[in-house]
This record gives sequence, C-alpha cells and structure tokens, in this order.
Amino acid sequence: MEILRYVAFSTDPEGGNPAGVVLDASGADDAAMLATAAEVGYSETAFMVEACDGSLNVRYFSPLAEVPFCGHATIATAVAHAERHGTGRLLLRTAAGPVTVTTDRAADGAVVATLVSVAPRTAPVEEADLAELLAILGWSARDLDPELPPRVAFAGAWHPVIAAASRERLADLDYDMAALTALMARRDWTTIDLVRRESPTVFHARNPFPPGGVTEDPATGAAAAAFGGYLRELGLVTPPATLTIHQGADMGRPSVITVSVPEGADTGIGVTGTAVSI
Repeated sequence: MEILRYVAFSTDPEGGNPAGVVLDASGADDAAMLATAAEVGYSETAFMVEACDGSLNVRYFSPLAEVPFCGHATIATAVAHAERHGTGRLLLRTAAGPVTVTTDRAADGAVVATLVSVAPRTAPVEEADLAELLAILGWSARDLDPELPPRVAFAGAWHPVIAAASRERLADLDYDMAALTALMARRDWTTIDLVRRESPTVFHARNPFPPGGVTEDPATGAAAAAFGGYLRELGLVTPPATLTIHQGADMGRPSVITVSVPEGADTGIGVTGTAVSI
C-alpha cells in the first residue's frame, strides 16, 4: 500500500491533526489495516477501496482499533484524492453510513473539502456516567456551563459534549487515561468533546481520545459534526448557521474547523477544512 500523510484542518504542517491516507487498499484485510495504522502512529488512518458503482468504501483505524467514522481523516482523504484525480464530489461508504464530500480549490490554490455527516442525534448522559467522567477529568459541577447541558452527541460516532464555564477550565486538562479509557469502552464513546463558547458562533474545543491511544486529538471533525447537531437539536443555534471551532491550540497544533448547521432535524451537518501533505 502507498501510505500518504496529511495534516487536516490546517495549512501549516505543524498544526492540525495528522492522518494516514491509503487511496487504494484493495486486498488489505483487517489485520493489515490495523498493523498499518499502528505503524503510521497517527490517531487515525483511512483506507479506501473503489466500489463498482464509483463510490468509495472507506474504513478508519486508530493504532488500537477500527472506528466507525473519522472527520479529519475524511477531510485528508478527500484532499489527497482531489490532488490525484481532480476536485469534485465523492460518495464515501463508511461503517456509520454514507457520507458525501465535496472538494474545490480556494483562490490561493489550496484544496478545501466539505463533508456532510450522517443524520445527527443526541442522548442523555446518565447521571452516574457524568459523575464518573467529571471525577476522572478533575472537574466539578461548578466548572460546567449551565446553558450548554451535557449530552452524548452522534454524527457517525458518539461523543459526550461537556461545556466548560471558562476558557481557563478548558485549558487545564489533566486526566486519568486508564480510567477514562475504561469508561469510554463501556459506553462506546469515541472522544470526549470538551467545549467552551466564546460567542454564539465561535467555540473552543479539546477532545481526549484514549481509545485511539492518544491523550488528546488536535482536530476532531466527527465531534464537530456531532456538536453542530447537538446545538441544533437543543435549540442553541438558529439554522442555517455557520460555526467556527478552534481546537488544538492548547497542545501546540492549532486547527480551525468550520461547521455548517442546516435546517431540518434529519439533515447531515457540514464540516469544512483544508489539508496539507506532510
């Protein structure tokens, strides 16, 4: 397999979230994909195989396991595909469902990709799970923003949304990785989406990702899509709305994710970003 390496949600190779991209994984079995993802060492590597109808089957592996959907690896894959084959629209068939991605070139020549997630939804966080999660994070109920209530949000993968009452609380991240790994495994959570609202349309985020073998993800497109659905479902934005999510700054890899929240409870959430080869 030819393994490409891209940074998504940044034009600077020192920023964004690195992803492995395999544009042709024909013949690779699960063990080979998992071993490749472990060798690459990034939080996710995407493996693509073209289907007979022209759509693309895509699977995502962290160094430890397969995940149903990954936003930043999708953006990286779309940009890599556009650089090889030209811009346009792709239909990706993922374990979470069909995801469309459109690529175009910006005025500076950079390829910009927009994915549209599967239909999002949310579910309550069980009281015991929330108490355990806050204890692992070292947060208290006073650290939470009461206007953004805790929920578990989905747009291809499940992410608890926990909103901090201050930017200082969000910046101070220190948790028990083994304990969080165990909790997330029991509940099938992919990352923890810790957010802080700067304005009605600007947010800061941090995403612990122990199931992927990393302490923190510098840009999480799947969580951004889930968060857009969360805001719409709870009536916290008025669609159509465009949101900006800043992530990765606290770990020295700044990323910018643009989220489009359309009208309609069952419509997918748009996630837009750039990617650059590394």
